[in-house]
Amino acid sequence: MVRYVYDFAEGGRDQADLLGGKGANLAEMTRLGLPVPPGFTVTTDACRAFLATGSEPDGLMREISDRLTVLEEEAGRRLGQPDDPLLLSVRSGARFSMPGMMETILDIGLNDESVLGLAKVSGNERFAWDSYRRLVQMFGSTVMGVDSGLFEGVLADLKQARGAASDVDLTAADLAGLVESYRSLVRQETGEHFPQAPAEQLRQAVLAVFESWNGERARIYRRREHIPDDLGTAVNVQTMVFGNLGADSGSGVAFTRDPATGRPGMYGDYLANAQGEDVVAGIRNTVPLTALAELDPVSYEQLLSHMRTLESHYRDLCDIEFTIERGRLWMLQTRVGKRTAEAAFAIAAELAEEGLITPDDGLVRVNGEGLARLMFPRFDTSAVGEALAHGLPASPGAAVGAAVFDSAEAVRRSAAGEKVVLVRQETTPDDLPGMIAAQAVLTSRGGKTSHAAVVARGMGTVCVCGAEEITVDTAARRFTVGDTVVEEGTVVSVDGSEGAVYLGAVPLVDSAVMRYFETGERSDGLVGAVADAMERADGLRRLEVRANADTPEDAARARRFGAQGIGLCRTEHMFLGERRKLVEAMILARDERERERALAALLPLQRQDFTGILEAMDALPVAIRLIDPPLHEFLPDHTGLAVRIAAAEARGERPDPHDTELLDAVNRMHEENPMLGLRGVRLGLVVPGLVAMQVRAIAEAVVERIRAGGRPRAEIMVPLVGAVEELRIERAEVERVLAEVSEESGIPVHCPVGTMIELPRAALTAGRIAEEAEFFSFGTNDLTQTTWGFSRDDVEAAFFSAYLDKGIFATSPFETLDRDGVGRLVRIAVDEGRAARPDLKIGVCGEHGGDPDSVHFFHAAGLDYVSCSPFRVPVARLEAGRAALSSTRTSDSR
Repeated sequence: MVRYVYDFAEGGRDQADLLGGKGANLAEMTRLGLPVPPGFTVTTDACRAFLATGSEPDGLMREISDRLTVLEEEAGRRLGQPDDPLLLSVRSGARFSMPGMMETILDIGLNDESVLGLAKVSGNERFAWDSYRRLVQMFGSTVMGVDSGLFEGVLADLKQARGAASDVDLTAADLAGLVESYRSLVRQETGEHFPQAPAEQLRQAVLAVFESWNGERARIYRRREHIPDDLGTAVNVQTMVFGNLGADSGSGVAFTRDPATGRPGMYGDYLANAQGEDVVAGIRNTVPLTALAELDPVSYEQLLSHMRTLESHYRDLCDIEFTIERGRLWMLQTRVGKRTAEAAFAIAAELAEEGLITPDDGLVRVNGEGLARLMFPRFDTSAVGEALAHGLPASPGAAVGAAVFDSAEAVRRSAAGEKVVLVRQETTPDDLPGMIAAQAVLTSRGGKTSHAAVVARGMGTVCVCGAEEITVDTAARRFTVGDTVVEEGTVVSVDGSEGAVYLGAVPLVDSAVMRYFETGERSDGLVGAVADAMERADGLRRLEVRANADTPEDAARARRFGAQGIGLCRTEHMFLGERRKLVEAMILARDERERERALAALLPLQRQDFTGILEAMDALPVAIRLIDPPLHEFLPDHTGLAVRIAAAEARGERPDPHDTELLDAVNRMHEENPMLGLRGVRLGLVVPGLVAMQVRAIAEAVVERIRAGGRPRAEIMVPLVGAVEELRIERAEVERVLAEVSEESGIPVHCPVGTMIELPRAALTAGRIAEEAEFFSFGTNDLTQTTWGFSRDDVEAAFFSAYLDKGIFATSPFETLDRDGVGRLVRIAVDEGRAARPDLKIGVCGEHGGDPDSVHFFHAAGLDYVSCSPFRVPVARLEAGRAALSSTRTSDSR
């Protein structure tokens, strides 16, 4: 029989799949002897069984009842006991942290009788009614489906009527009346009464947490963080401890290191006379955790000791929630804390230096996505005046956008292509869609552990919290700072690294990390941490990292960023600008002589390009792809030409003969689906002289570089091959021209000839194609298009958002490689290609080559290199090292 309930003392942190992250860590803290309120965990198995059937699993409530009996015996009190009630919290706890995305219900067990007992035994009538109103509010919204805004409205009306600035200013009588108002609201909205039976409260609360796994905000967050939908959540049932008993009580959140910068020390927020939800919600501004040293020195020292214990045990930054109940410290939760990219690199380096982890452990704890964020530009504030306002630097980075004041507006404007900054008093889980859409989040309340700060840090979104100078008026859709009024739509700049807000768009400068990759300059501790991680990754990785570069400037930049060659040089990019006229001349040629004249004019220009690129990448491989796109892309737009000709005729003028000639060519070359038409190798086979001109330009550039003392390593790549016969014919043409140039120059020119694998047929016949190809390069953009049967240019805007919403895609297949479909074709081609030619060099040159997850796949599939845009080269280098380390550890564990 499946077991669904485990006491905290029975589990450990290695059981997160079963107990969820929160439950596993509560068990771990219990085993460490830390002061954890007693409780038990309902497993993720129970949640999955509930979600599959829509009803509670057989035996679940019996197990919960049995465990509750043990808990009651240990406490010497019963759940909801009228004279001295045992109260419980019911909290979600998934395998992966999902802060605020699922439900919590506190104070389970309170009813009309036990609230009086709680008031008497605590000696604090106000506290008892405050706890009861919290239960009705949480239970009403979470379990019974009442709009939480309705409860907030009733509370706001009461505070206004009493002239109360905050909740703590309300009296016991006020709160007792509020409970009755809340219960009336529940009856009005649901037609049902708030349940008085404590056991029924517990049952419904547990099932409501299960259901919240599929709530809208939880689903959105999982899509954003790529968390699987089938994991389910555990539920943690825990004895309540109270931070809202008076000045000697309170709740807080602590980090063993700064989650924004990684600096060692004690960081966090504390709020006296408050429950934990008040701290995270940001409804009142907290005090820094260091203030606890004066408020309660004993608890402060105990907390410091427990933090040291946890960081040493977990060997990582720990995020801790705690409550002080009348001077007694309780540890409510710990987890490995979310952090910014800057903090991740800094913490990994410092923990390795301290000997808590190995350098390899440090490399596991950073990633390419974080490195990319550190390469983003920063604000150049030297040219602007004083900041409009300051707050807490909750999540670093620089972002510019139009101020908006609700989630829906942020989503609407972002979908229309506008960059926005979401401005709120404080955020709630319901604001998640707007936070995802926004470039930055700005709040007037809350600290570094508020909902806005925690979620923004996890997503890598710029965030400034607790900007108290700002008065946010969501109804009027504006905020004010003194006499300055900022209306919705006004552009603001948010500096999440400094905690500053500016009016207008502040100019940007390169980050220190970008300068390091450009110059090698180590300017601060963060750069040193990044440099150490890069050196470690480079020492471990098997995959080479090349760049996609089409100009000598791009090639030089890629080399500075650590590229080991060029995996894709697109010759068609060299035909743009003024050279387009020469391509037009080639297309419009009326005979072979005119075509040869146009190609002869292009030859020296192409040779010059290749010479510069080979010089920038001297001694490193440069894979030059022969012209790929349809030739009509080099002709003017059909509509523009037709309008010009029609306008001339309407004026009674004779149209420009060149326009007429161009229009005839456009009509002649028009294709319904040009991406599957006359392009790639097909062009080389039907347009005489085109391949020969390009190959001659490459060969002559090689000769020029050799004569200059260089070591050129040009490779010739034939695009869009679907049949070995195509490659065989084109390769013969390539080798003929190479031989001609070798004979003319007296310098042997050898350029390996390979092909792009970008059609499913090429992947499925890779064994035959390898007989003619000396290397393969997967063009994963086209391979994704042709495998899925859709055009990237057309479908991303048309239906990708719907596919992401419906869970058909976890992420766009153009961003992260589709392992099941496209990935399987890659593996087939690798296996069959190497079977036919064991020394076959294989790489990838689509932008997947710079995607962190895809790099791990390419390592596992046995590729030799990845190639990506120059700015993604450092990301690919880092991930290639992490992939090698991951595969080594996996094999060692077997």
